[in-house]
Amino acid sequence: MKYDFDELVERRGTDSLKYDFAKERGRPDGSIPMWVADMDFRAPPCVMEAVERAARHGIYGYTEAKEDYFDAVAGWFRSGFGYSPEPEWLIKTPGVVFALALAVRAFTEPGDAVIIQRPVYYPFSEVIAANRRRLVNSPLTRENGGYIIDFDDFERKIVESSAKLFLLCSPHNPVGRVWTRAELEKMGEICLRHGLVVVSDEIHCDFTFPGNAHTVFASISPELAAISAICTAPSKTFNLAGLQNSNIFISDPELRRRFRAELDSAGYSQTNAIGLAACRAAYAGGREWLDELKEYLRGNFSFLRAFLAQNLPKVVFTEPEGTYLAWLDFSAFGLSGDELDDLIVNRAGLWLDTGTMFGPEGEGFQRMNLACPRATLSAALDRLAYFSSL
Repeated sequence: MKYDFDELVERRGTDSLKYDFAKERGRPDGSIPMWVADMDFRAPPCVMEAVERAARHGIYGYTEAKEDYFDAVAGWFRSGFGYSPEPEWLIKTPGVVFALALAVRAFTEPGDAVIIQRPVYYPFSEVIAANRRRLVNSPLTRENGGYIIDFDDFERKIVESSAKLFLLCSPHNPVGRVWTRAELEKMGEICLRHGLVVVSDEIHCDFTFPGNAHTVFASISPELAAISAICTAPSKTFNLAGLQNSNIFISDPELRRRFRAELDSAGYSQTNAIGLAACRAAYAGGREWLDELKEYLRGNFSFLRAFLAQNLPKVVFTEPEGTYLAWLDFSAFGLSGDELDDLIVNRAGLWLDTGTMFGPEGEGFQRMNLACPRATLSAALDRLAYFSSL
C-alpha cells in the first residue's frame, strides 16, 4: 500500500475524547478504546497539507466557502453515487447530529411523533426527546444473522402515531446494513403516502463492502427528493470529526427555508475555517487514500472474523455490509447487560459501546470500532479472549 495504516499514532495527551477521558467516563486508565466512531489513522496527506497551509497563514477570521468548495463536494457525490446536488441545496452545519436536531425542530412541533428504527445511533433518540417530540420505534428484525425492515410494522406505527418525520440511518449504525435501492424505495413510498419528511443520515456512505452499493435517498426519484434532507460529512470518511463540518442537501425550497430558519435561530452562520479547507481538500484529492483505507478495513474485519471463529464461536458477528463498526452478540453467555459491561470493562480492559445505548434491542450486544491499526485490534482481541473461559 502507498499509505501506512499500520502506523501507531499516539493519541493520548492530545485531549482526545476517545483516549484521554477514560476516568471521566468511568473506565479504567488502561482500557483499549474502541468505542466512539473516529479512526486511529492520520488524515490523507492532501488534507494535512491543506490544514497546515491554512494554519500557517496565521489569520483565522470569518471564512466562507466559494465555488471550488461546492465543486469538490458535489463532484464527490456525483462520481461516487450518481447524485448531483445543486449549489442552492447546500447548507453547512457543524455536524450531522446538530443537523438532526435542527431538522426535528424545523419539520415537527412539540408533541409530534418522530419514527426511528432501533437499534440505531443513540443521538437519534436524544434529539427527539430533548426537543419534546414523541419517539416512535419500528425495530429492525433479526433474520439469518442480519437485519431486515418490518415494513408492515413501519407503516402501522406511522399511521397509529400520526408521525411527521422519519430519521433514516443509511448505511445503518450499528448493524452495518447498506439498504438496497428497493428497500429505500419501499420506505420512501410509505413516507410519501403518509406525508412524512425523511431526514437521511448518510455519514457512513463511503464505507461499503463489495457487493453492496450506497444509494443516496434523494437520488431515487424527484418525489423522494422533495420530502428529504440528506445529511453528509467528510468526518467519518477522512477522520475529520473535530473540525466540525457537515454538508446538508435539501432540494425542496420550503423544507430548505424551514431548516435554514432553525439554523438562523441557533445563531450559527460560518463554519470552521480549517474544516472548510480540510473538506475541500479531502473530496478533491482523497479518493486513492480512501480506496486503500477500505481495503485495510476489510482486512481488519477478516482478522476479527477469523479470531472469533477460532477462539470465541459463541460471539455472533453480524456480517457488515458497510461502516467500520462491528456489532457483536454476546447473548449466548447468558449475562445481564450490567454483567456483560462489567466483564468487558473491568476484566477484558476494553472500552466498547454497550448495545443498549442503541435501544433495548441492543441488549447483549457490544459495538466495536475497527478503524485502527491491526496491532491495536490484535491487542484488543487478545483481551476479549477472556470470554473463552466462561
